[in-house]
Amino acid sequence: MPPGSCSPKMLRKSKNPTCRPAPERDTLEGVELTGLLVAMIVLLAAAAFGAYRKATDGKVRSVSGSINRLHVPGKITLLQFSSAFCAPCRATRAACAEVARTTPGVAHLDIDAESQLDTVRAMGIRRTPTVLIIAPSGEIVGRVEGALNLAQVRTAIGAVHA
Repeated sequence: MPPGSCSPKMLRKSKNPTCRPAPERDTLEGVELTGLLVAMIVLLAAAAFGAYRKATDGKVRSVSGSINRLHVPGKITLLQFSSAFCAPCRATRAACAEVARTTPGVAHLDIDAESQLDTVRAMGIRRTPTVLIIAPSGEIVGRVEGALNLAQVRTAIGAVHA
């Protein structure tokens, strides 16, 4: 007897495994609704996170503070925290190095975040690449998380010159 074809009286009395109620499921043409709901939530969360990262990556945030070391006195310093396995770090390093090479009064320092964990924690670095923009006086005037291109680095430097 197929599942679900037993009478209610037979279900109460029978110990026969062929006489059992059919499983009840919420389905939509063979797809469980719970799985579909979970998949939709995951996709929405991923899309929201992607939109957030696109909106914030490469944008200079104003910060305040000073740094006594890790900058070149008398120059605007681009202090980059990066890691060896990070592809955006390599692109950011190339952009910062190019700006430092072609712009008088600008220096670029690259710090390996993995080997300088105490500094990373002290500076509140949560991801790589992160670039701190330090004025010639040692004041931290900007912070950029995420990959930077050449135009974004020049814009950040222009804000310090102004």
